[in-house]
Amino acid sequence: MMKKSLLLPFVAIALAFMVLPACNRKSEISNPLLVEWKTPFALPPFEKISAAHYIPAFEAALKEAENDIQSIASDKRTPDFKNTFEALDRAGSLLSKIEKVFYAQASANTNDSLQQIEIEITPKLSAFRDGITMNPDLFRRVKHVYENRSSYNLSDEQTFLLENLYKSFIRNGAALDKKDQDTLKMINQKLSVLSVRFSQNVLAETNNYRLFITSKDDLKGLPATLTAAAAEEAKAAGREGAWAFTTKRPSIFPFLTYSGNREKRKEIYNAYLNRCNNGNEFDNNAILDEMIRLRLRRAKLLGYPDHSSFVLEQRMAKNPASVFSLLDELWKRALPVAVKERDELQKILDRESAGVKLDASDWWYYAEKLRKSKYDLDDNELRPYFSLENVRNGAFDVAKRLYGISFEPLEGAPLPHPEAQAFEVKEKDGTHIGVLYMDFFPRPGKQQGAWCTDYRTHHFENGREITPVVSTVFNFTRPAGDTPALLSLEEVTTLFHEFGHALDFLFSKSTYNQTFTPWDFVELPSQIMEHWATEPEVLRMYARNYKTGEPIPDALTGKITKSRFFNQGFETVEYLAASLLDMYFHTLTDTTGLNIQKLEKSVIEKIGLINEIKPRYRSTYFLHITGGYDSGYYSYIWSAVLDNDAYEAFREKGLFDSSVAASFRKNILEKGGTMDAMKMFVNFRGREPVIEPLLKNRGLI
Repeated sequence: MMKKSLLLPFVAIALAFMVLPACNRKSEISNPLLVEWKTPFALPPFEKISAAHYIPAFEAALKEAENDIQSIASDKRTPDFKNTFEALDRAGSLLSKIEKVFYAQASANTNDSLQQIEIEITPKLSAFRDGITMNPDLFRRVKHVYENRSSYNLSDEQTFLLENLYKSFIRNGAALDKKDQDTLKMINQKLSVLSVRFSQNVLAETNNYRLFITSKDDLKGLPATLTAAAAEEAKAAGREGAWAFTTKRPSIFPFLTYSGNREKRKEIYNAYLNRCNNGNEFDNNAILDEMIRLRLRRAKLLGYPDHSSFVLEQRMAKNPASVFSLLDELWKRALPVAVKERDELQKILDRESAGVKLDASDWWYYAEKLRKSKYDLDDNELRPYFSLENVRNGAFDVAKRLYGISFEPLEGAPLPHPEAQAFEVKEKDGTHIGVLYMDFFPRPGKQQGAWCTDYRTHHFENGREITPVVSTVFNFTRPAGDTPALLSLEEVTTLFHEFGHALDFLFSKSTYNQTFTPWDFVELPSQIMEHWATEPEVLRMYARNYKTGEPIPDALTGKITKSRFFNQGFETVEYLAASLLDMYFHTLTDTTGLNIQKLEKSVIEKIGLINEIKPRYRSTYFLHITGGYDSGYYSYIWSAVLDNDAYEAFREKGLFDSSVAASFRKNILEKGGTMDAMKMFVNFRGREPVIEPLLKNRGLI
């Protein structure tokens, strides 16, 4: 998952990273967010920044940014690309710098103070954003340049930027009358606060739940590393001698996979499914209800029949019909496969407990038994070969073989969290590319899931190249005692996935801060990296036993390869169910009588989801659809069509073929957001994408 900046999410003005000139005011001089960062590669001085610094910094930066915008809007010169579009690209640089640091910390290291600041500052940033797109003088200049674009001798990248930025102004209310603009401002500010509250509730509900186990008999089947981590969790909660399991992924899914206690599996899975749907202070039903209503109201105000039509206009999909067409086609192929898988699991359960029907909370437990019986493959057998350090270095080695780059530990660099790691990324000749942060483990102040974000984008400033600073954030299984962090196969692919996003950031050759990457293209660079993670040739590079150093046996790599289609019906169906839920929410044209739980239930019934599978995300904790993937969760499977087809180019020439890698870097990774996405793909592949590689690789044909 890639996280977008929250400052200008619709206009996509990712403002420049610049240093504020020396300040005269003592309060500003003492604020580390408002002075020059004299750190390696001008990295944020995280250890010097406290919660008390953010509001004064935001206030100073907002004032400066507003002055920048007003200066452009009031310019008496004839508008042209340089004095309007390039000026906009440079405007508000200090605000962008502060915003990137704050929201990265609010996602990965939040606390009560940061959460309160987030509630306070988010509507102000929304108002600033609206003040740009709804500034009539500024829009007149933008419109003049757009209408005269053929006279400026612009490059392809400049033309792409101009056309997309102009469309963003229109899509964000620039052409509305004053009354409708005021309504739109109100809607945007409300949505900005609701989104923050939704995510804060999910974090709080997740942190508040623990399943305590006091009897060793109830630990039957659980791996030692998991029970050791559970013992530490219980101790931290003041229950030494017990074991505590949570609804965080590194805890709940191993528990569901290995626990022999069916009632405990049901208990923790139901807690997971009902997060923020319990009628308490963290309940998200009313919040999501209001968000859907406001999104529809905004869409209609801007001339669209529904929110999805508004969102998809600038995506590769273009419209809801295209998305439903892909999802429905895959649903028809995947559901029968999932039904066959269900029947196989039921047979195992029948042999153990005649007359007992498979429950959704049983799926992982019996799927693991089926995998063992079919392929003699046990995830616990794999974990010793997937120590975190080895997997991380494996991803680095793949990138080195593909692109010739290296990752060197950056000693003494300021870190976003003491557990984070920093690396300088270099070309083969030693040229600096950028800085990569990696933050691996869960903690109470970190949102769930995994994502990649940036503190600084690649661009040019007064002819000088500014290099990127990128961060990947995970929630992996922690080390336990003397045992290092040993990853599951799913966690291995997650690391490669986010690393792919990081490469996309690092290789960018954008001239400007503003880029326009369709959200259904953005997962191509990340998902294609997952393919290398489990290739036998690559596994032999990095998968080594953490105790002996012995490489993973060929027998195990063979089992991984043979089991590649295993459980694909389930995985595809649970994903598609969440994608369809998202689409049905946002293609509503009338929200009269809207009830989140009733609508979710009706969607599940309509698509024919079997009882033994639940959507990957239910409504009240579906963070994607309140954090940038609204009417966009489908984009993972849309991008999967692209990445499976693109990976075929490597299979045809060789996994590490230098010419294919160079073409992928040049045409995809370097060009992201600077030209039409389909043109980028065609320039790499020589044709438009086809769906067959995806179907083949998922065992759906």
